[in-house]
Amino acid sequence: MPSNDVRILAQAAVPTAAVGAVAAVVSAVVAGGKGAIGALVATVVVVLFMGIGLYVLQRTAKSLPHLFQAMGLMLYAAQILLLFVFLTVFKDTTLFHPKAFAFTLVAGTLAWIAAQTRAHMKSKILYVEPESTTGRKPDKSEHSS
Repeated sequence: MPSNDVRILAQAAVPTAAVGAVAAVVSAVVAGGKGAIGALVATVVVVLFMGIGLYVLQRTAKSLPHLFQAMGLMLYAAQILLLFVFLTVFKDTTLFHPKAFAFTLVAGTLAWIAAQTRAHMKSKILYVEPESTTGRKPDKSEHSS
């Protein structure tokens, strides 16, 4: 991944991990050890789903830039759907506290989206290739048709 992509990934993953850590502490106090495990699992799921999504979106932007916006909308819809499926599959689990898992999953997803939005707004990404200063400049007498 280019350094700009890694920077955006880190700027989204770190706040999400912080939200997950706070959720794990709160869940441990409220629901015990299973609550903390549920919060930690939810945090890992959010970081993996959203991180893979960001990677796929950046690859699409480089290889198929004309599909970037549509791919972004489809990707977010697919991620939300997959998170809903994950919630549905694990709603009756005894491995961890399902409510702590669900609340952390929602909080982590919102934290990721907010942090990624902020990272994109703050990054200075060129969307127009600057002209090369070493290349040949067209003569003024040439026609541009």
